[in-house]
Amino acid sequence: MPRILITGANGQVGHELKRTLAPLGTLLCCDRAQLDLRYTENLATQLQNLQPDIIVNAAAYTAVDKAEGDVDTAYKVNAEAPAALATWALKRDALLIHYSTDYVFDGEKNGPYVETDPVNPQSVYGTSKLAGEQAITISGVSHAILRTSWVFGVHGSNFLKTILRLGHEKESLNVVADQIGAPTPAALLADVTAKVVQHYRQSPRMFPSGLYHTTSAGKTSWYEYARLVIRLAEEQGLPLKLTHADIHPISSDAYPARAKRPLNSRLDCSKLRSTFDIHLRDWQDGVHQVFAQLCQY
Repeated sequence: MPRILITGANGQVGHELKRTLAPLGTLLCCDRAQLDLRYTENLATQLQNLQPDIIVNAAAYTAVDKAEGDVDTAYKVNAEAPAALATWALKRDALLIHYSTDYVFDGEKNGPYVETDPVNPQSVYGTSKLAGEQAITISGVSHAILRTSWVFGVHGSNFLKTILRLGHEKESLNVVADQIGAPTPAALLADVTAKVVQHYRQSPRMFPSGLYHTTSAGKTSWYEYARLVIRLAEEQGLPLKLTHADIHPISSDAYPARAKRPLNSRLDCSKLRSTFDIHLRDWQDGVHQVFAQLCQY
């Protein structure tokens, strides 16, 4: 059984990876306290002690607005650390799986982005994540980079949970309606990761290293996403101050933020489906599932 290292093991995706990867190997689960990617000078020694056969890097600096004023830390975690992981994995003939983001694009394309489209990040977060992608790609390590968008889940902070909280607190809510993408459950990313690992284990020498877009199927706006969440809460009979009719659409210009968001975050996932024979569920299915899980708590 391979030794599988999960970095960021207590994050949204990390929690789900423990579930999907447990049957596939011996898990080495590290959170920030055990493996802090800000200190890249220590990574080689720590990896040497852990001796993973597969590294799944679910750790990242994801505070998009904060990154604009914390450039050094964003680059250490999102660019320098993946480069260090790739260097070690290449020397040990290990597989590296890494997650990236729609923020590597400027969002100006009319249709869904494919992996070969030109990148043009508009934020420190996007630029640092792109640098991490590039470092892994040029290293020559066996790898899969899964670019995704709008991640949410039962664990951690995310848009779905924020809307539920605001539904209890506010009587009216303005939500951006001109940013389009696909809300992607952390559980879906973990399921895809498990299938990628299975593929690697079956034929490690023939593994199709590369970049793969990985999101739920379909598309929506933050505004429509929020309305669905509150409609589900209404149907469940949760005590709310807000109804879905009290959510109002606004433009991105009306909701200023330090970091620019791409208006179009749609990613074409055809390459992932054809390479690994993976079916990606519609985004509404994931919202329904996570909402149901949250209601059980």
